[in-house]
Amino acid sequence: MKNKKIVLGSILTLLIAFIAVTYYYQNKKSEEYSALLAKKQQYLQRDYSIVEGNKDAKVQLVEFFDPACGTCAQFYPHVKQIMKKNEGDIKLVLRYTPFHQNSDFAVRVLESARKQGKFFDVLEFMFSTQRYWIDHHVVNPKKLISILPKSGVDMSKLAEHINDEEITKRIKQDLADAKQLNVTKTPEYFVNGKPLEKFGLQELKDLINSEL
Repeated sequence: MKNKKIVLGSILTLLIAFIAVTYYYQNKKSEEYSALLAKKQQYLQRDYSIVEGNKDAKVQLVEFFDPACGTCAQFYPHVKQIMKKNEGDIKLVLRYTPFHQNSDFAVRVLESARKQGKFFDVLEFMFSTQRYWIDHHVVNPKKLISILPKSGVDMSKLAEHINDEEITKRIKQDLADAKQLNVTKTPEYFVNGKPLEKFGLQELKDLINSEL
């Protein structure tokens, strides 16, 4: 009887020890995962990033894009439609990845227009007129400037800010974050930190719906 009590006591002690160790490692793993998510989040969104929609939305849709990217222009109306359909539930975060030659100039135009509260007006204008200011996948700054007045932007104010050092810093930071997230093409999407593994409109909708 005494031996049975000793055996039971030993088993109970081992069981408690096992539970304690398991809890410790699970808790540590959870903390490490939370830290990893927090670190990844800084690569997804910066304090200067363009954010459209409810800032406290359940779903964060991050898009790394290039103003000279044809696919970005094609997907833009679909992203707008998704945002409208799920109004209040999704926030769109736009990040710059000017991979095309001279695309950094197009980004400068957007950031300068942003100072006038004209970011999305100019973005939509640029997407709809790409054929006029892109030659063989290369941005032609002179052609872009020549048609920009039609976007409604104040050209004199645009000229004041287009060479701001702050824009240079933002471009460099966005490209650095894109590199950390293995972004090699545009558009590239992340939904609540999850990358779009297989590119496609339906795949994007499915990933968003899974988070909603």
